[in-house]
Amino acid sequence: MTAIDRRTLISGALAGAALAPTLAPTLAQAQAVPLPPGFVRFPIWPGKAPGGDHVTVTEAETLRRPDGGPHDSLFTHVTTPTLTLVRPESVGAQPNGAAILLIPGGGYSRVALGHEGYTVARRFADAGYACYSLLYRLPADGWAAGPQAPLQDAQRALRLVRALAPREHYDANRVGVIGFSAGGHLAAWLTSRTPEQTYMPIDASDREPVKAAIAAYMYPVIQMEGAFVHQGSRTQLLGPTPSPEMMRAYSLDQNVSAQTPPVFMAHALDDKVVPPENSLAMLASLRATGIPTEAHLFESGGHGFGLIAPPAAPAPWPDLFLHFAKRHGL
Repeated sequence: MTAIDRRTLISGALAGAALAPTLAPTLAQAQAVPLPPGFVRFPIWPGKAPGGDHVTVTEAETLRRPDGGPHDSLFTHVTTPTLTLVRPESVGAQPNGAAILLIPGGGYSRVALGHEGYTVARRFADAGYACYSLLYRLPADGWAAGPQAPLQDAQRALRLVRALAPREHYDANRVGVIGFSAGGHLAAWLTSRTPEQTYMPIDASDREPVKAAIAAYMYPVIQMEGAFVHQGSRTQLLGPTPSPEMMRAYSLDQNVSAQTPPVFMAHALDDKVVPPENSLAMLASLRATGIPTEAHLFESGGHGFGLIAPPAAPAPWPDLFLHFAKRHGL
């Protein structure tokens, strides 16, 4: 282990212990990609994640692109779900009393934690938010919960973010959720459906409700049936031959809850990976249910633009989101 890896692990472990004393503060293996300065990481489950008796995969972390930044982390075969926190104070910003849970994408086969986690977290920490980036388990890796394994992690993460509010000095009722691509599917699943119990409560954090103040779905995977489905996400989540009933159940434009928080969406019209019809279908369902919603359809930008503003955008989407968030009390 290099000196920088060792320092990263030690600082992350100490910070994790201070944040969540009920959780084991160390990770099972060294980080292949160092955390950005000021970021701390801790596991979301005490001990092992639930339902892993028959899981044989080995977690791996690499750079998303060889020519990318030094913190552009990409995970596959996640076995230790984590939250990575950056506080506003760590980037020289004044806290605003709110927090954001970020859920990166990756087609349910990997998690782009750097591109749609750390980078975005830094931007919103600059705006005063405590930002948590979620590394979640993937559904095809043999977990007992199958397609619900990512939802277990997302529910647990949101409860932890709420439970940590007194210690981190923000309001538990001012927590937003932002998801990207397949992470947008997970964010919509977490926030637009009536919460279901996906795991047995394990500590005091699980007394917190699965409730967000606002949500944002960025170029999201929404539909699991029809002409505009993202085949890769559906196969990873539901297998190669899902039944019509299963596809309908996991299509998030179906059965939007009246308790869904206000929703912000953004999608590029030239997205060839996840067609913008996914966002349009979700927009129609949110409007039909009476949910306050703001949607931006950019002329260009492709898929997975992350923090970068599409060329045709009137303003960087984080600025648009911040205006929306402030209108709704976040």
